[in-house]
Amino acid sequence: MREFTAISLFCGAGGLDIGFERAGFKTIWANDFEPDACKTHENWSDAKVVCGDIAKVDINAIPNADIILGGFPCQGFSLSGPRKIDDSRNILYKHYVQIVKQKKPLMFVGENVKGILTMGGGQIIDAIIHEFSECGYDVYCKLLNARDFEVPQDRERVIICGFRKDLKIKHFEYPMPRRYTVSLREALKNIPEPAENEVCMAPYSSRFMSRNRKRGWDEVSYTIPAMAKQVTLYPGSPDMVKIDKDLWEFGREGVTRRLSWREAAAIQTFPSDLEFHGDLVSKYKQIGNAVPVKLAEIIATHLYAILANL
Repeated sequence: MREFTAISLFCGAGGLDIGFERAGFKTIWANDFEPDACKTHENWSDAKVVCGDIAKVDINAIPNADIILGGFPCQGFSLSGPRKIDDSRNILYKHYVQIVKQKKPLMFVGENVKGILTMGGGQIIDAIIHEFSECGYDVYCKLLNARDFEVPQDRERVIICGFRKDLKIKHFEYPMPRRYTVSLREALKNIPEPAENEVCMAPYSSRFMSRNRKRGWDEVSYTIPAMAKQVTLYPGSPDMVKIDKDLWEFGREGVTRRLSWREAAAIQTFPSDLEFHGDLVSKYKQIGNAVPVKLAEIIATHLYAILANL
């Protein structure tokens, strides 16, 4: 089995990278701005992890690789937060473009939130596709829901795939949705009851109480967020009750709590033995910002077959 090399930009804790490594890619270099995320990445990876602003990294110091991976920061694109076309975080993809342009990998993969498709009336996604195309790549883009790919979570994300034009891949098809849906019951069956310091105990805000935050055992989770206070409820919590428009309250039969960070990590399909560096808020943030490992693995397996047959 051939091993393809990868470099990872905005790597976070490494959800994307772990999935690609499982499929036969080897991450040799990675970068992120968050120190805790970099240390978590180092917990499982042999890659050289460079912690710092990608804008200040010397491109010449980045090794060449067969593939470049990157979930460039999405806060400026998110449907759940401010959506400003001039948000400074929205131009970080330009650093990704420049690295792809200089390193000329066989292909690249980018990941972002659904909001990127409509940001600026479609100007952002059009600009991203155009700039990568100008670098010499055939670029494809599709919205996928992680629940369709063995991830116990509703999580819609845009996956951008680019193939160097000399490879002549003109009719790329994304992997097909799986027939099997993984439930919360299956995902959490081996996760022990959490210690108190593994669950966010902050007060519940009016924003949190504005809608239902609980899914049942035989359903998939709502999207795992990066903000600890907004993490959804453990499926064993009592059902929430709607009492007015944009106002819900907790059920009174049983104990209500948020998902622990370990439960959130299991829903994001991280390995059960992966230890996340940092305090509780940081752990939730790393997990919520990540690409689900299983989604990444399925995409990577699909791409590996294409590259291996070139």
